[in-house]
Amino acid sequence: MTDAPRPRLAALDALRFAAAAAVVLYHFTGRTSSAWGAGQADRLGGMGRWTAYGSLGPELFFVISGFVILLTAWGRPTAQVVASRVARLYPAYWVAVLATGALLLLVWPEGKAITPHQVLVNLTMLQSAVGVAPVDGVYWTLWTELRFYLLVAVFSLVGITRRRVLAVALVWPWAALAAEHLGASGVATLLISDYAPLFAAGMALFVLVRDGASGRAAVLPWVAVVVATGLAVALVVPSRLAVLERTTGYLPSATLLRLAVVGCVALVAVVVLTRVSRWQHAGLVTLGTLTYPLYLVHEYWGLAIVRLVAAHAPAAVALGLALLGVTVLAWAVHRYVEVPCGPWLRRVTLVALEGGRAVVLDRVMRGPRLVQAMP
Repeated sequence: MTDAPRPRLAALDALRFAAAAAVVLYHFTGRTSSAWGAGQADRLGGMGRWTAYGSLGPELFFVISGFVILLTAWGRPTAQVVASRVARLYPAYWVAVLATGALLLLVWPEGKAITPHQVLVNLTMLQSAVGVAPVDGVYWTLWTELRFYLLVAVFSLVGITRRRVLAVALVWPWAALAAEHLGASGVATLLISDYAPLFAAGMALFVLVRDGASGRAAVLPWVAVVVATGLAVALVVPSRLAVLERTTGYLPSATLLRLAVVGCVALVAVVVLTRVSRWQHAGLVTLGTLTYPLYLVHEYWGLAIVRLVAAHAPAAVALGLALLGVTVLAWAVHRYVEVPCGPWLRRVTLVALEGGRAVVLDRVMRGPRLVQAMP
């Protein structure tokens, strides 16, 4: 099968937005927040019992990332892969950190206690690596994504092939889990031991799209998808049960959580392997462009709106205004930050990476000449 450019998977954009929307509803209505004042559960009619399952939005993101990042990296130079990820992640993130930092430091310090130093460290996106708490809790997923991008960049240097992708998808999650159980915490962290199966499932799904989802050649990729999904269920559900009971006050159904994790993989499979993949609509693409900035800015800005409105209006009005406010803010970040700054940062990063490679190659090539010129 050739590596010709593929049309944008608009339905996958819509799925990404749905994952972000699920997280937004979980944060606004499922997780207990002082922004609603006393009696949050009663005011919201107990909807938090169901929106709590939206906390699995990041798991859906990870499956999508496994698919999309492999799609974008396959056959491309490593420098281009790295530059595209830097340009995609950082412009909106920098604005989100500074905006949320200003909100929590200057306007609503009761929302979360943070420090200016914390904001500065968060601008690197490496705060988890150096033991600094995130300004916004949602940033934990970015640290997870960064480690996956690093692994894909290394993979790109080695050379991405079908056989290697399947080997990685089958072996990587188990190697990461083994490292954790053996006490090699640094290796386990690098290998993303808690979420590797979800990325691996997405990678195997891309192989199925690229090479066909039926026939003998499809057996091993499907095995990788099924095994990775089963391992993801085993890893995600126990920890999520404890987290949701603590943050929502409800004890979720373990069965529904298991089905939801399986659903994260199944939804991506449906979108990329069926006729749904042919859907093309500008509105779906627009939803995709809003997903990342919405995810970054929604939590504390939305809850700040809830705090201002909830005491003076019905809960539905407060929730609606919060959703509208963060959607407009996400659009502004995309339109005035991502659109102009993303391409520029990509070019700058690519020039820096290729320039550094040229210097290294020049020094390597000059080495023998210098030795020969020595008396």
